[in-house]
Order: sequence, then structure tokens, then C-alpha cells
Amino acid sequence: MNNRKRVLPLILLTIFVDLLGYGILIPVIPLLLAAPRSPYYLLPHGWTMSQGFILLGYLSAIYPLMQFIATPILGELSDKYGRKKLLAISLGGTCISYVLFAIGILTKNIPLLFFSRALDGITGGNISVAQAALADITEPKDRAKTFGMIGAAFGLGFIIGPYIGGKLSDPGIVSWFNAATPFWFAAVLSLINTTSIILFFSETLQQKKKDLKITLTKAVTNIYRAFSMQNIRAVLLSQFFLQGGFAFFTTFFSVYLINKFGFTQGRIGDFFSYVGLWVVVAQAFILRLVTKRFKEPEILRVSLLGFAVFIYLNIVPTHSWQIFLVTPLFAIFNGLSQANMTSLVSKSADASVQGEMLGINASIQSLAMSIPPILSGYIAANLEPNAPIIVSAATIFVAWLCFVLWYKPRPVAKPEWVEKS
Repeated sequence: MNNRKRVLPLILLTIFVDLLGYGILIPVIPLLLAAPRSPYYLLPHGWTMSQGFILLGYLSAIYPLMQFIATPILGELSDKYGRKKLLAISLGGTCISYVLFAIGILTKNIPLLFFSRALDGITGGNISVAQAALADITEPKDRAKTFGMIGAAFGLGFIIGPYIGGKLSDPGIVSWFNAATPFWFAAVLSLINTTSIILFFSETLQQKKKDLKITLTKAVTNIYRAFSMQNIRAVLLSQFFLQGGFAFFTTFFSVYLINKFGFTQGRIGDFFSYVGLWVVVAQAFILRLVTKRFKEPEILRVSLLGFAVFIYLNIVPTHSWQIFLVTPLFAIFNGLSQANMTSLVSKSADASVQGEMLGINASIQSLAMSIPPILSGYIAANLEPNAPIIVSAATIFVAWLCFVLWYKPRPVAKPEWVEKS
């Protein structure tokens, strides 16, 4: 219990810093590649807006694509060497990536922006390690509530990250602020987090798998193995479409707000902070009330459908203030879906492979989030900026269909590859 009290705040801080950095990007990146009137626009003369949309899609995709490759490896390494070492290394990489991104903005070096996002993706798979550490110190019956706290940290990062990204990039607030300033701030915060893990984190893994062999193709082979497990296949498939649908939304919603309502980076930051506020409400308060009466599958059958409906309703408003009326229910259904899906994955895996299974889950999410940004770029370029939001709603509706049609509760069992090892 003492170890839990000491470890839990550090894990939540790690997750918060991850989402803070992600949130900072939201109001800034569209200004770099998809807003020709912005003073921070980086594309050379002669590039069209459609080409900027496509490049924005690829830049948004490189981070989750690298996460897809690296995350299950980091999860497995944490089973072998412990959670503390992997958290410290990955956070250090995140710190360096923020520094490189800031330099890329200042020097208008687009390849450096891609490299920095790739580096952060490779080292930023620490979410699976953080989730495994929480699973180490949490009883199965309490995991939905615990992963709700993870969701609250996500939400808090979403509140502060976009707000910081919008305000620290605005020279109207302080004359020397620019698009790089938020990333210097995130780099300092990551450095503090890395130091806190090194100095204060107590190892949570009791039995390390010293003889575990690591392979670079783990992302592909483990996903294949996971989908061969009947007790988790439907959950992971629903997870894939859930995260993919949300990626369609986040990649181009800022562009949609700029084009339809003339949002500045400050107003974009304010909007996504408002979304994050409601996610925190959902996962820190509403989730606790709901889980007392209903189990994860019962909640997901409602929350996934609600999430799809309210994402679509974001394109209905004709005045910007009307979007803020849709946001609370959209964010609440999002928060309930994310926390309960992660909890269900954790409960479906044997305790001996929590790090590996949560690594697989995070890898599923990363793969799902790497494809939509690329597709969104082409969809927005050939149709209009709000088209990816419609595709987002449809994709999450597919997630709901997969869950309703194919999920059946089954006893928890060790994966076949564990039993044979």
C-alpha cells in the first residue's frame, strides 16, 4: 500500500507529461502546415493548401507509427528489466524530442520536425509501461477505477496542453513568445519528470522475466497472437476502431475550426482544454459512480455509441459557441469508453504478462492512430476539412458494432505462447 501511494503520483505525472506534449501540438501544428496566413507557416512559396493538408497528415502519423513499432518492445523490456529503467529512458527521449521540435520550428527545418516526432514515438511508448506499473500495484477489481485515474491524467494533460500551446505561442501575450516556446516548456517539464522517476520511483515489478528474448518484429507478431486469443479479440478490434476514429477527429478538427470559424491558436487551445475538462469530469467522477452499478461491457455498449453520435454532431453548429454545447457529452462518452476499454484489456490478460499485454494494447492504439492522419490529409485535400470528422464518427460506430456483435465474457487465461514458453 505504501509503495502504491509513492508510485501512483509519479505514474500519473508521467502520463500527464505525455498528454501535455500531445496537447501542446494541437493548436500549433496546423499553423505550421495548414494555415498559409499564419506567421508560423513553414511551407515554401508555391506549395498549395491541399499539399499542406497532406503533409500535416504525415507529420501527425509519424509519432503513432513509431509508437506502434516500439511500444510492445518497451512493454516487454519492462517485464524483463523493470518499470523504472524503461520509464526513465523513455522520458529522457521525450525531453530530447521536444528540444529538437522547437529547433525545427525556429530553423524552418521540416525534416527535423519529422525526426523529432519519430524519436518521441520510439521512446514515447511509456504509456504501456506506466499502465503495467499500475496493474502491478492494483487489484483486478479496482482496475477500472485506477485506469480512470489514468484517463483523468490524460484529461488534465488535454486541459493544460492545448491551453499552453495556444498561449505560449501567442506573441500578443508576451512579445518573445512564438510557436517554439511551448516545446521548450514541455522539454523542461519532461526533464523534471525524468529526474523524479530516477530519484523517487520504487520498482513495482516483483518477478522479472530475465530469460525473455526481445525481437524487433514484436509489434506484428504479438498483435497476431493477441487476435488469436478468443477472450480478447473482440476487445482489441473495438479498441482499434475506437482509437482510429478518435485520430480522424483530432488530426483535422483544429483545421476545421480555423477554416469554418476563424479560430486562432489561442481559441483552439481553449476549445481542447474545455474538452479535456469534461474528460476529467467523466473519468475522475462519473466513472466512479457508473462502475458501482455496471460492469465494463455494459458501459461500453452505451458509451461507444454515444461517442460516435456526438462526434458527428460537432459539424452541425453554424456558430462557434454552439460547439461548446456538444462538447460535454462528446467528452464524457469518450472518457468512459477509453477507461473501460483499457480496463477490459487488462482483465482479459494473465497477471504474468501484464506488461506485454498492455504493450500490445498500446501498440493496437498506436497502429490505429497512425493510419487515419494520413488518410485524413488526403480526404481533407480532396473534399473539405470537416470530412475527416464524419469519417471519425463512422469509424467509432464500427467500434461499437464490433463490440456489441462479437464481445462475449470469457475466463481469463494465459496466452498460448506463454504456456508453451
